[in-house]
Amino acid sequence: MHLMQTLMGSVSLCFCRKAQYQRIGSTSLERDSMEDYWSEMKSIDEERQGGPEELMERASVDEAELEEAWLQEAGLSTLVTGTQSDGPAEALLSTLTHSQAAMVKKRLDNYTQTLRKRNRQPMRHVRDVFSMSDASSELTPPISPNGQIAPKLPQWNPPKVPLSCAADINGSSSASETILLSFVVPYSEAARAHRKGRECQDCRRIRKDDRDLPSFQIVRPRQGVTRVSDLSSEDIKKIGYISLIELTTFYDFMGIEMKRNRVVRSKARDSGIFGVPLTTLLENDQKKYPGSRVPLVFKKLLSKLEQTGLQTEGILRVPGSASRVKYLRQELELKFYEDRFDWDQVRQNDAAGLLKMFIRELPYPMLTQQHLPAFTAAQSISSPKHQIQALHLLIMLLPEANRDTLKALLEFLTKVVAYEEKNRMSLWNVSMIVAPNLFTFRGKNAKQEEMQGVVAAAQLVRLLITHQDLLWTVPCFLISHVRKMNEAAMGKKMPTSEKSKSRLLKRWNTEKERERSEVSADECVVMRELHHKNKNNGEKHWSPDAFV
Repeated sequence: MHLMQTLMGSVSLCFCRKAQYQRIGSTSLERDSMEDYWSEMKSIDEERQGGPEELMERASVDEAELEEAWLQEAGLSTLVTGTQSDGPAEALLSTLTHSQAAMVKKRLDNYTQTLRKRNRQPMRHVRDVFSMSDASSELTPPISPNGQIAPKLPQWNPPKVPLSCAADINGSSSASETILLSFVVPYSEAARAHRKGRECQDCRRIRKDDRDLPSFQIVRPRQGVTRVSDLSSEDIKKIGYISLIELTTFYDFMGIEMKRNRVVRSKARDSGIFGVPLTTLLENDQKKYPGSRVPLVFKKLLSKLEQTGLQTEGILRVPGSASRVKYLRQELELKFYEDRFDWDQVRQNDAAGLLKMFIRELPYPMLTQQHLPAFTAAQSISSPKHQIQALHLLIMLLPEANRDTLKALLEFLTKVVAYEEKNRMSLWNVSMIVAPNLFTFRGKNAKQEEMQGVVAAAQLVRLLITHQDLLWTVPCFLISHVRKMNEAAMGKKMPTSEKSKSRLLKRWNTEKERERSEVSADECVVMRELHHKNKNNGEKHWSPDAFV
């Protein structure tokens, strides 16, 4: 039985390979790129066979827990716990568009219904947060524990945009076409036409040749351009809340289910280099080098490749000796943090092998386990513009350590492609090799999922490399959301501040009145004593009232 399953798996693999070849085409460049991919997959499979067991495994899907996790990541945990706090939930809800509010209502309603099926009472019913008249209705005012309706915070409405437009007559874009990309209007608002089964003008099939990758021109906002690095950690957190709600709404209009992975997390290593979470590596590095944003060993591997490997033919493609890479890995683990590791012994192909191994062995993928399905779902979007918009929101969702490390990797890959004439590594070659390392799946169905996204994953990597500067720019509609959240939060606190100020002024005035009374009383005593003294001396009588 086991032998039969193995044979069937091999036959299935062959058919998958053939199908992928047929889909990609028959040009020499594409065949070479596919060979790069299969060579990379072979190296990964060989490494997995003798490697340690996965630290993570896919757990059974629990819909209520997934919805609860979504609400918590969207900054709406108080809707689940039912507690009243000064958290971001109320301010966040007040800034949502009708479409975004409808999506939050849908997720909360799904969470509530799932709990009801288990005979569990939800902490806060959906009708306590939203009116039930229709899906696009405005938010109802929050209800306080004593039954009083709190003042309704202002709701932000985005600029109006045309919801639908005719598809391009030719059905495809030219090689030299520049696509305008606006950061003013939420991406979900421009994609609303898909809700009624229509196709907007941006839905065009992406091509595979490097020369056919579209270029994007940002419509420069009046407020200027904001980079992720320009924002405070608190504002970045709020950007993440809005990005998750916006991405889920955007995917819903595109007909894409926003899936999340729920995983069982085993205890990861808290020291060493390989198989250590990015956040743990940075915490250890910052003890020695405060302010580090990318793991030191990752930066050193990139630096080594930039110094000696950018012009090496087949860099990233040609693997180093497996036994030698294994030896260097052990040396790094033992000597790197003691500054005793000899980097002169590392050849270009060795450094490339160590770099890819580092990425693959992260216990939690660089694109994060919970958002990996959303990255994968972006592969099914036919429009390059919509793909970029989805990737843009996903980059905003990544934890800081993951986002900074990914940016460092993409900057390096851009340099590799720039030396294509020397190293024979085109954008397509690089993407085909990097994709199976970045899109690392965990669990029993890992190989099947990787097979299904061979070419599409490489297309996403190409977009990440080519448009990384755009993707690390914060859309101004997200900035507007954060500003509205801050204003709403301040507006909510103002009455308390005014009351405190009023109490302080009243107390100050009372104290001043008391001091004035005490001074007046003392003056009266002095004047009376002076009056009696003058009277005894036969002097003119003075009335103390004249001094009061």
